[in-house]
This record gives sequence, structure tokens and C-alpha cells, in this order.
Amino acid sequence: MKKMTIIFFGMIFLTASFISCNNQSEWIYLFDGQTTDGWRAYNGKDIPEKWTVVDGELTFNTKLKLEKDWSGGADIIYYKEQFEYFELRLEWKLPKGGNSGVFYNVQEGYDSPPAISPEYQLLDDIGWEEINNAKLKEWQKAGANYAMHEPDSSKKILNPAGQWNSSKIIYTKSKVEHWLNGQLLLDFVPYSEEWFLKRNSGNLGPNYAKYKKGFISLQDHDSPIWFRNIKIRKL
Repeated sequence: MKKMTIIFFGMIFLTASFISCNNQSEWIYLFDGQTTDGWRAYNGKDIPEKWTVVDGELTFNTKLKLEKDWSGGADIIYYKEQFEYFELRLEWKLPKGGNSGVFYNVQEGYDSPPAISPEYQLLDDIGWEEINNAKLKEWQKAGANYAMHEPDSSKKILNPAGQWNSSKIIYTKSKVEHWLNGQLLLDFVPYSEEWFLKRNSGNLGPNYAKYKKGFISLQDHDSPIWFRNIKIRKL
């Protein structure tokens, strides 16, 4: 009897381990560190000239413009696959006053990703305010779910301009999390009553978050930016 009990619980353990392993998808690397393979312009066929690989980093090679002069127009998407529920990780750095963003659930056919997609804000908060002589709202700062959810400033560790930061987005049906440098900055329930109240507050366009699945996109905000270690796994 004792032997049968050991075998029974052993089978349960192996089954649980098998299920657990199969629930953990393999990481998909969106950037190979050498080429721009997999990336192209939003609504385009080729990658814009300013997006290039330098020293193993995916770089937007441009001169920084002030906010009043911003035009953009060279946002890119990882076109090989669309994602629904996922964990996305990447490292990034900006110059003083730099600005960019990571979009998800992106679909093409609109003016730009901000018109339809949630954005994890990438920003040099202090430098941006200084060079633009303006004050940011909390929902505009690094780590925010732009125009929707503010990052928890008490937990926020944002490295200075020119230094690397690590970001993580976890997106599931029941919860979305934004992480920065190992700290959870915010979480929310997508498409909940609270979410819709924020969604309809007036800061966003009529098509915002229209899609619940889509491409990953990186923003051109007329600012240099550097990315590395961009990877995603399905949840």
C-alpha cells in the first residue's frame, strides 16, 4: 500500500510538472542583436532609414527635437507575429530629454500606433521638463500606461539619461502590469468598469484599445533611443 501511495503521488508530481512546463512558453527574441530582421515601418514595407543596429543595439539615429517641433512618423512594428497575452521584456536608454514608447495590441491602417494602442511610456522625466520648460503630468512619465494609469512614484527607479533601464509588460485577460528596473509601478484590469471610465476621460481618441491582440511597436518621437534584449513569451 505504501509503495502504491508513493507511485500515485509521484505520478501527480510528474503530471503537474509537465503542465507547468507547457504553460511556460519559450522566449521569442524580437531583436537578434545584429540586424533589423522582423521589423518594418508601421503601415509600410521597409524599415525607416534612421532605425539601425549599432554595437548590438537597435537604435533610432536622429537629432532630438523639442516637443513643440515633434512630427514623428517612423514608428516600427515587429511584423512576424501578433500577440494576445504575453510578457514582454526589453532594455532601453535615452539622451537627456529623450522620449519614446512601446505599443502593444497594434493594428495597422490608422495614422499611427498612438491612435489605437496602449503605450508603455519611455521618457527621461527630469531632462524632458528641463529642455522643454514644461511640467509633465504623472500619466505622461516613464513607466506610465500613457494617458491612462500613473506609475507609483514611491516605487519608481528611473536611471539617469544615458544609462540603461529595464522594462517589463505583463498582459493577461485579468491584469496588466508595468515594471521598471525590477519594481512594479502599476497594474490594472483591462476593459473593466474603471478602465472604461479612464478610457472615456477625454485624453484618448475614439479607436484607443480597439483591439485586444496585435503587433509590438516602438515609437519615433524625434528622439534618439537605444534598445537591446527585446524578448517576449506568450502567456
